[in-house]
Amino acid sequence: MNKICEDRVCAVYEMQQDRGNGTIICYQVFPGISVMYNNFHAIVNSKRIESENNCLSIHHCKEGRIELETINGEYLYLEPGDVLIEKLDSEYSTCSFPLSHFHGITINISLSENVEGRLNELLGYFNINTMEIKKLFLSDNTPFVLHEEAMINHIFGELYMLPDKVKKEYLQIKIIELFILLKSIDLTQVNKTQQYFYKSQVEKIKEIKSLITDNLDKHYTMTELAKMYDLSLSALKKCFKGVYGEAIYSYLSSYKMNVAASLLLKTDESVTAIAGKVGYTNVSKFSEVFKKNYGKSPMEYRKINIQTE
Repeated sequence: MNKICEDRVCAVYEMQQDRGNGTIICYQVFPGISVMYNNFHAIVNSKRIESENNCLSIHHCKEGRIELETINGEYLYLEPGDVLIEKLDSEYSTCSFPLSHFHGITINISLSENVEGRLNELLGYFNINTMEIKKLFLSDNTPFVLHEEAMINHIFGELYMLPDKVKKEYLQIKIIELFILLKSIDLTQVNKTQQYFYKSQVEKIKEIKSLITDNLDKHYTMTELAKMYDLSLSALKKCFKGVYGEAIYSYLSSYKMNVAASLLLKTDESVTAIAGKVGYTNVSKFSEVFKKNYGKSPMEYRKINIQTE
């Protein structure tokens, strides 16, 4: 990541790759607390940043998915609405975005002695202690995932809509609200289920995804794919949805329609030819599925979008 600009309120970092890009806008909210707005359109697949190991991090997934690989070679996935609480020196060694698309927020809280004292003195007015929050969620230093916590997601939802002119001030208020909510959570009532997938399974699933998206004009049955990659049918279904967030045929259908939409705008090929390229021999069926995804028939979509360019 390269820093491209900075002022007294925030710093902006940018990443450029051959197959995507990303930006991070970082706000220093309190001494020792920063909020990062993460926007990526790339897979990335990089080592975790460990600039300060003694740091508590809270990650929120708004759109896309986060793939985290543990030092033991297992994979965990965060989906929209999930919140991960961890120390930066946790068991997760690499991070990537399997959908090549991610929007979310990271809150970093320093636990170093020279910062923690001043920070807790400030937060003490609200009966907040950062070390107590750490102990609540990370008593055994194992990263903690919150699934679909409505009140927590409400706070994060507001963080995405703050007015720029007073963003830092609003961030200070919302971070305090978030800490108050976190320390009030009854962990006995929280869904703590975390599903991990073995590296060997994930690698096979990614190969399957490449196979079916590189050959859109071919049809593979689930049974064929399971046999080709030495997976049980249930493992194929479960792991594919775990990695990509959708059942395999649902994912493939959306992928095909995205490709078709791109071809409609970028080429002069007929609807029949485009339907064939994405695996449809029945043009009427293709048009029906396309309209279900985009709200318009292929010809209407092409005409309207070309006229507005």
